[in-house]
Amino acid sequence: MSGFGSYRALLRTPGAPALAFWGVAGRFPMAMRSIGCLLLVSAATGSLADAGAVAAALMISQGFAGPLLGRLADRLSQRRILLVTCLLHALGMTSLVASIVLRTPLWPQLVIAVATGLSTISMTSFLRARWTALVDHGLLRTAYALESVLDEMIFLLGPLLVTLLASAVHPAAGLLACAALTTVGSVVLALHTRSEPAPGRGQERVIGVPGLRVLVVVYAGIGFLLGSVDVTMIAFARERSAPGLAGVFLALTALGSLSAGLFYGAKDWRLSQSQLLSVTACALTLGVLPLGFAGSPVVMAILAVVAGVSIAPVLIAGNSVLKSLSPQGSLAEGFSWLTSAEALGIALGAAVAGRLAELGGFAAAVWTAAGGGVVALGASVAGQPALRAKALERT
Repeated sequence: MSGFGSYRALLRTPGAPALAFWGVAGRFPMAMRSIGCLLLVSAATGSLADAGAVAAALMISQGFAGPLLGRLADRLSQRRILLVTCLLHALGMTSLVASIVLRTPLWPQLVIAVATGLSTISMTSFLRARWTALVDHGLLRTAYALESVLDEMIFLLGPLLVTLLASAVHPAAGLLACAALTTVGSVVLALHTRSEPAPGRGQERVIGVPGLRVLVVVYAGIGFLLGSVDVTMIAFARERSAPGLAGVFLALTALGSLSAGLFYGAKDWRLSQSQLLSVTACALTLGVLPLGFAGSPVVMAILAVVAGVSIAPVLIAGNSVLKSLSPQGSLAEGFSWLTSAEALGIALGAAVAGRLAELGGFAAAVWTAAGGGVVALGASVAGQPALRAKALERT
């Protein structure tokens, strides 16, 4: 089925509405944890350097733990991993909040942040694996599109929610809300047996698949681009002495991505998913270039939407390619590799673009973003044989 009726068909699938709703609740924290850390540590200590260190420790350890937890979920069942990690994560997060509020030295906070990150699953990876088990192949692209659209909605609302909680309730309220949402979402998903993938028996490591390694490079390049675009928006707003506009620009980028994701998921494309990955990676790279020529906030607002148009489509295409590449029963691990590569790319892109923006202004960050896009595009084009190989073996 094509067109927007595919979304209706998807949500009529038994168990689909519950999976979509509780999936949103469970992964809201992914857009809140880092900002929550920054807000709480800076409020408690007045040090942005300490705040950045704690947030980085949490997010980097989470990125490294994702593939391992995904592999364990594929082998032992998602239910077990969800229930165990949500308990460990809740303990870790409350311990982290307590250590910050009590103003312990920095190193215990870093240790607890690392431990908390290591207990954080890639909720998006688990959910995409569940959609694969729940719906027919014909609706799978639509399910991935829905996931990408919901991700954009979360990244629109999550920062607003954590900031509101930290300012109106207590600086620790945002992180505590993350712990609560992760726990509730994990428990409900663990009980959603209709969508749980069967544990895999194969021993093949996902990262051993050549096409998966290509996708990891592609997603790292995409993440580098996205992190650089975030810095671009912030730097532009600061140069115009209107830092509050940064949030508006980022929201417009997410809006462009959300709208394009809905359209992409509703259309029946004639190109293969690996070809679509290259096409959308090219569009993503070209879409960020005009940002460097923005001469006013109004122009930047328009270009922010344009820059966001290809984000959801390239990620949907990548997810679809992964589905054909992953060994049987290894989807959670496969998606976790991509999520971790993207997250680490975002962190690196933000760091590099931030330094260059200080030296050459917001336009320097744009060229940094384009560099990440070129990496993603080059890997997707050069890796076409590997991206298609496993799919051809299965047909």
